[in-house]
Amino acid sequence: MKEISIILTTYNEENFISSTLVEIFKILKNPEVIIVDDNSKDRTVNIIKEFKKKNKKKNIKLISRTKARGLASAFTVGVYNANFKYVGWLDSNMHYVVKLFPAMKKKLDKNYDLVLLSRYISGGKDSRPALRVFCSHVLNVFCQFYLTSQIKDFSSGIFLMKRSMLNEIVPLGYGYGEFFIEFIYKLSKANFKILEFPYIQYPDQIPGNSKTTPNILQFFKLCTLYFLRV
Repeated sequence: MKEISIILTTYNEENFISSTLVEIFKILKNPEVIIVDDNSKDRTVNIIKEFKKKNKKKNIKLISRTKARGLASAFTVGVYNANFKYVGWLDSNMHYVVKLFPAMKKKLDKNYDLVLLSRYISGGKDSRPALRVFCSHVLNVFCQFYLTSQIKDFSSGIFLMKRSMLNEIVPLGYGYGEFFIEFIYKLSKANFKILEFPYIQYPDQIPGNSKTTPNILQFFKLCTLYFLRV
């Protein structure tokens, strides 16, 4: 059976996309990889095309967008182009979490609907700079208070789920990472079985390369949008 579709959303990921693709195809058995690129200005698209050319038997779909842009809408495009039984997403620069996906799949096979990587349960940890750790922690406490205490890490965004869930609830394609908070909340309210699985989030491999925090002003702007979405 064709089992796992992995969605990658890219914008200027030339430093990471190759290693992430290598890791996906090394760890997972015959996955489908859907890459939605938002008009990268670096070599990201060329690297993906070169990888596809060298690995013709691997199932890779590249969707290049030249007008639309944004994480939420890119993710939604990826979801609607996924065909396999399970659908997962991870950041294109976080290849180190791919090794957790086989264990996550086993949990889905045991009748869970979605397995979410979590920094805020036993065994999980956020090792990023102190400001980002603090703001993420405050946001998640806020989400637990206003939404549901059943979920500890609303802003992880890294998951594997049954594709059939999309027949009931679909993510709304606007905003940045805050769209995922709403998606998880709606799934929880609909009584889907969600399991949190521990992981450690490491600091960015290239300091200052984060798209969420290119500068302090943008960081607090995105934080505000997250709180308003909640």
